[in-house]
Amino acid sequence: MSSENWQDALADQPHRIIDHNGTRFVVLGTAHVSQKSVDVVRELLQSGQFDTAAIELDENRYQAIQDPDRFRKLDIIQVIRNGQTGLIATNLALSAYQKRLADQLGITPGAEMKAAIDLAQERDLGLWRIDRDISTTMKRAWRNMRFGDKLNLLFGGFAGFFEKEAVSTDDIEKLKTGDMLESTFAEFAQGNPSIYQSLIAERDQYMAARLKQESANNDSRNTLVVIGAGHLEGLSKHLQDEGQDTDATVAELDTVPAKSRWLKWLPWIIVAIILAGFVLGFSRNADMGWGMVKTWVLYNGVLAAIGAAIAGAHPLTVLTAFLAAPLTSLNPAVAAGMVAALTEAWIRKPKVEDFERLQTDAASLRGWWKNPVTRILLVFLLTNLGSAIGTWVSGFKIFNQLV
Repeated sequence: MSSENWQDALADQPHRIIDHNGTRFVVLGTAHVSQKSVDVVRELLQSGQFDTAAIELDENRYQAIQDPDRFRKLDIIQVIRNGQTGLIATNLALSAYQKRLADQLGITPGAEMKAAIDLAQERDLGLWRIDRDISTTMKRAWRNMRFGDKLNLLFGGFAGFFEKEAVSTDDIEKLKTGDMLESTFAEFAQGNPSIYQSLIAERDQYMAARLKQESANNDSRNTLVVIGAGHLEGLSKHLQDEGQDTDATVAELDTVPAKSRWLKWLPWIIVAIILAGFVLGFSRNADMGWGMVKTWVLYNGVLAAIGAAIAGAHPLTVLTAFLAAPLTSLNPAVAAGMVAALTEAWIRKPKVEDFERLQTDAASLRGWWKNPVTRILLVFLLTNLGSAIGTWVSGFKIFNQLV
């Protein structure tokens, strides 16, 4: 393509051309499952008219594209200790969904981003990662979900990532016009403005602010911005907003809102109530006090052990869950799932080949129980769930004994 007619490639593509403080931004709205989008990105970056490419990726997703074997390098012990179990499980579930799309459509979602990365490196162009960290986005969305939405996501939403049926036409159409996160969690975003705000609207503001930050700090005159078509209107609007405080916007949207004070203290309040119940029970008579302790141990221990057993844990891990849950439930700083998962990792230490099969196994629900790595994640999650249910059930039982 000659440098004179590079704009011909944009003729039938959603785009905006915006000038800001000496930088011309060509904002291209792509379809995440379209070979045409990949071809257009290649044509534009090969035209010689751009000195920079900006992509709808954060640093973590950028590294994931650059290193497709990243899951082989997981340190499962550190993942558990650092409290990253939920994040890794979410990333694996999303990876499974993307694999289904790739198998069905013959193109990996986000291939246009990979093309932009490859050409930027090949032609020595600037490369800006402008999206917000996915963990921050998911945490902000989670905080904005109603309790019922959270349960629906945990028990129904993730199961949908492993269905064997072909991805629906509606879902594919959303990926042609929308955003990967929006389409993946469309059921929860629809009719819930607060979730839509976290998944889409906030990222429009964030990416516009990041573009302004990068252009102010780098000598770029012509930047190709590669984003999902669902962000085109919102990002363009904010990019033209001369009143936007870029640093303040990025700082604010990079922050995970703190839990409300009562939620922060709720676990400790529950512990205090339970301990007060024990004291009151023993003050009445020893039999009542020991009966309460027995209720606490049995319900916490048994339900946590059931969670570990459902996850396919080793019998010693199940026993550990039973013994740990009554104690950890009295100390919110330590989770029964962490103790059980570390025990499972010690007894059944994953082998190199388990990590090599991780992405393939994670693409099916059965594979999560089959692979030792994902099984450890399940032990963590299901043991914690069983322990949490046990805390509430035993708490109500103890209360009933007192009254």
